[in-house]
Amino acid sequence: MRKALKEEEEDMERYFGAAAAVMLVTLTLALLLLPLVVPPLPPPPPLLLLVPVLIMAFLFWLALFFPSSFNTASASAATL
Repeated sequence: MRKALKEEEEDMERYFGAAAAVMLVTLTLALLLLPLVVPPLPPPPPLLLLVPVLIMAFLFWLALFFPSSFNTASASAATL
């Protein structure tokens, strides 16, 4: 049976305390106001822009050539 809406709200209030709410509001305000205050930065060097692309390529390479053994372990357990 599902919890009543009131009980779900109480669980959420217990999980997200006042300190977490203050931190989220502060982070939101900082993200909204800092771009208005801080001067714009110069663009990064073009070679530095390749770093995220190289990281993603490395992660794809790991995923393709080093698959986890989770699938084989679960398949062998299912046949038991």
